[in-house]
Amino acid sequence: MLHLLAIVSIKIKNSSMREPLRDRERLEHIIAAIDRIVRYTSGKSYNDLVSDDMMYYAVVKNIEIIGEAANMLTQEFQQSHPDTPWKMVKGMRNYIVHEYFQIDDIVVWDVIENNLPELREQVTRYLSETDWSKWKNPKE
Repeated sequence: MLHLLAIVSIKIKNSSMREPLRDRERLEHIIAAIDRIVRYTSGKSYNDLVSDDMMYYAVVKNIEIIGEAANMLTQEFQQSHPDTPWKMVKGMRNYIVHEYFQIDDIVVWDVIENNLPELREQVTRYLSETDWSKWKNPKE
């Protein structure tokens, strides 16, 4: 068991580096997580969300993924795309992880209804407008 934990630890350590080459992948993770949330909540109400534990925790986990992916974007990328409130996106992840038992359901629903559509639009635009061949080494 300890060997498995060591392998997982090394893999996580090696894959968590912030490098320009990975920014595109992180943005794609954000889009995928948003799309899952939309799929889970499509045609649902706030009451549906809070009464269905499986849906609720699936949504919360994907909001966490969005925040983690945003956190792993390079500072250069975040600074060159100031229209997105990256600090707030990352802050929501921290809120969920550290206040896991006191998460405000109304805040989660507000994120779904009011923040995710705009974030998806922005990230989609960044994916299409960024010259990824130049972004691999933006300091060059």
